[in-house]
Amino acid sequence: MSLSALMAAAPSPEPIGSLDEAAERAGNAAGWVQENWSTWLNTGLRIILIATIALVLRYVIRRALTNLIDRMNRSAQAVEGTALGGLLVNAERRRQRSEAIGSVLRSVTSFLILGTAALMILGAFQINLAPLLASAGVAGVALGFGARNLVTDFLSGVFMILEDQYGVGDTIDAGVASGEVIEVGLRVTKLRGDNGEIWYVRNGEVKRIGNLSQGWSTAGVDVTVRPTEDLDRVRAVITDVAEAMTKDEPWAERLWGPVEILGLDAVLLDSMTVRVSAKTMPGKALSVERELRWRIKRALDAAGIRMVGPRPVETDGAAAPDPTAGMAAPSAFASATSPQSLAATPIPPPTLSK
Repeated sequence: MSLSALMAAAPSPEPIGSLDEAAERAGNAAGWVQENWSTWLNTGLRIILIATIALVLRYVIRRALTNLIDRMNRSAQAVEGTALGGLLVNAERRRQRSEAIGSVLRSVTSFLILGTAALMILGAFQINLAPLLASAGVAGVALGFGARNLVTDFLSGVFMILEDQYGVGDTIDAGVASGEVIEVGLRVTKLRGDNGEIWYVRNGEVKRIGNLSQGWSTAGVDVTVRPTEDLDRVRAVITDVAEAMTKDEPWAERLWGPVEILGLDAVLLDSMTVRVSAKTMPGKALSVERELRWRIKRALDAAGIRMVGPRPVETDGAAAPDPTAGMAAPSAFASATSPQSLAATPIPPPTLSK
């Protein structure tokens, strides 16, 4: 083998400059790491601290809200077991109301705490939050315009629950529908109508609420008798009926006040009306009215006092037909001198004189 071939096969020595350059790069990298490791450690510890505080704070607040709701439910159950518990508290209504309020508060708490923590973590990375906040604001406005009905329903449901306008078991008139409330939600309220149908009413569509189950109700009965009856005797009979009814169950519980005779409500030639009224438990006015009518009618019959009503029209046999029913209306053409007859008369031909 020739010398030239050996020299060509032998490895060429590396230049001295490339080793020095690699060493310089390694030194620069080590120096950069040494200079910035404290910043990295500080940022990492800051992020961990922010996340830990946010999670702990969220857990503590949610736990406190849950304990508060459980305490409210326990107090409602304790009151329900007393004698007046059924009148003062509806356990299911209280439970649903507290659960709805707790759900809203927990959601708001989580959103505020975790949202604030996320912004603080982004700030720890030296990220400019101004464009992000501006974009979020624009997106929020667009979402608000696009889902304004949903937002309206949600806000109306929140204020309705906080103000305790109605609850489960109440009978309400919501304008668009009426019936008994079977479920209260933040967006939709479910009502059961008189015929068993279920109405789904959006909270944002309700403009007025008539709650028939809050406070007390009034039962009113009109007793119509003949004008020749003795009013003192009628009053005595109705008073005896009212006193007996207030002592019987379950009417003693449903009547929240004495049955009052308000006096004559109307006096006509063939009848007079006595007005009877009573304050009742909410939602029980109709049943009290029916029972009052039943008892008053039986008592009046036993006392020989006749009740009267609208008098039907009496006819003595078949009525004679109207003789003018088959006559035609008078015509203007019946008179020979009327303008219509003169206009319809043929024109005579002219006479030709020679």
